[in-house]
Amino acid sequence: MASHPTTPGARSSQSELRDIAPYNPGNSVGRDVYIAPLGLKYALDKCQVKRYYYKSLNTEAGDAADQSLRKGTNVIMSQDAGGDAAALPVIKTSPPKKKRGFLFELKKNKILFIMLIPAFLYFLIFRYAPMAGVYLAFNKYNYIDGIFKSPFVGMDNFRFLYISGALFNITKNTVLYNIAFLITGNICQIAVAIFISEIPGRYFKKTSQSLMFLPYFVSYVLVGLVVYNILNYETGLLNSILVSLGFDRVDMYANVGAWKYILVMFNIWKGIGYGSVIYLAAIMGIDREMYEAAKIDSANIFQQTRYITLPMIKPTFIILVLLQLGNILRGQFELFYQIIGSNGTLYRATDIIDTYVFRALINAFDIGMGTAVGLYQSFFGFLLIMTVNTIVKKVSPEYALF
Repeated sequence: MASHPTTPGARSSQSELRDIAPYNPGNSVGRDVYIAPLGLKYALDKCQVKRYYYKSLNTEAGDAADQSLRKGTNVIMSQDAGGDAAALPVIKTSPPKKKRGFLFELKKNKILFIMLIPAFLYFLIFRYAPMAGVYLAFNKYNYIDGIFKSPFVGMDNFRFLYISGALFNITKNTVLYNIAFLITGNICQIAVAIFISEIPGRYFKKTSQSLMFLPYFVSYVLVGLVVYNILNYETGLLNSILVSLGFDRVDMYANVGAWKYILVMFNIWKGIGYGSVIYLAAIMGIDREMYEAAKIDSANIFQQTRYITLPMIKPTFIILVLLQLGNILRGQFELFYQIIGSNGTLYRATDIIDTYVFRALINAFDIGMGTAVGLYQSFFGFLLIMTVNTIVKKVSPEYALF
């Protein structure tokens, strides 16, 4: 048998290893196993050396000892094993630990549970308690009989939405607008975050970041007023410039096709500062030594962005996209209502689920239909986020939400 080199520190640990695998010159298996762990002392801890020895025995007793170590049990070696390798392991299993219940965790972490109470009450009162109102989607509500005594109509509210054609149109508009917001918003936010991270001047970087963050705090009511003063037919800024240049006025509130781009543009303008801060924080967390190594290898700024920055912010991008996909059937009510208002000419191209429900409740007082649309919105939004999370979990489990 070939000899094995002894690593530094092996001599000091021989007495420990003898308790694990006693050296027996007459036992070829014991000799091979005893010398091999000595050379791997730096790579294997005590438990791993035990498992290495037991597995190499290639016996039922050795397999049993190896399985016991996997389960965290105690294994005691017989000192008078002799030449029989199968007689070496004598297994003694420690009693299982008692499971600690909720009361133990509550007592141990009572401060953390007390801090959790406000969030728990918020979700209980404003998220779970209102779920009882889902029953309104299946009856014809009237104020005299109340929620649970109003006439039950089953799926009639959903059937009317499908027959009228409103359900398909508002769903299409909501999904397409949210997809456009998601794609254009994330692209612009990532680009701005990269630009800011590359700006050398500290004060210019802080100033530009603050100015871009400012629109996020502007009320949608003010945004609606700004849009109206720009696009108004008589006194709007756009038409005033066109008239001064000798062109005819343009009635933007009658031009249905233009509003797809107007709404997307104002959504980007309002959210680009907030989103870029999240991506900028992810970029700032990247190890700067990676960029220095890339510069040594003659990588330009575009190559650094492509091969370092974008791959490193991929987890942040996936998490944000998953969160936004969960709300893909929930349109931005304030944006559409404050900018479009009650302009029926634009409803076909700009009406979303949220504005439709609002008009059903305010103008028609049809609570049952409004609740039916809201239930439809929540149900399919839940299915969508579960489906997307399942796909992400199969492709890249580390990026899944749960």
